[in-house]
Amino acid sequence: MATALPSMEHRSGEATAHLCYAGFWRRMAADLIDNIVLLPVMGALVPTRWPTHVTLVTIAQAMAAHPLRQLLGLIFGIVYSVVFWVKFLGTPGKLLLSCHLVDAHTLGPLSVNQALLRNLGYLVSYATLGLGFLWIAWDARKQGFHDKIAGSVVLYAPRRTQRG
Repeated sequence: MATALPSMEHRSGEATAHLCYAGFWRRMAADLIDNIVLLPVMGALVPTRWPTHVTLVTIAQAMAAHPLRQLLGLIFGIVYSVVFWVKFLGTPGKLLLSCHLVDAHTLGPLSVNQALLRNLGYLVSYATLGLGFLWIAWDARKQGFHDKIAGSVVLYAPRRTQRG
């Protein structure tokens, strides 16, 4: 199971000014990476005849045309995110870009309930015509509406290179 980031331990009453929050563009890039990973997987969930030239766009269009594929994609996406957020502090896209999703108060791993609530919070971020995601750009702790709803933050923890 994941643990809190050792260099970013939080103590009650201690200022969190030293934390580095992951910004809008980094998080958008991480989401793009995750979608590149997920679309082919979700496209394979319900077999169908694919055109001779398969692209991410044709996979997305095929999924949108079939309600069963949409439902399976939604379920798979929620399970994918919950497992990665709770066990590894982020999806592969976030981890590749040195981002860690943690509880905003303890800086430890999210609970399963928080992860499910964060997924539900995405609906609010989308329902506001994307304002919930854009909010990340100007929020002091770089929280979108979904982060505020779930009590989560995304921290940027750059990898340190070792010098011999």
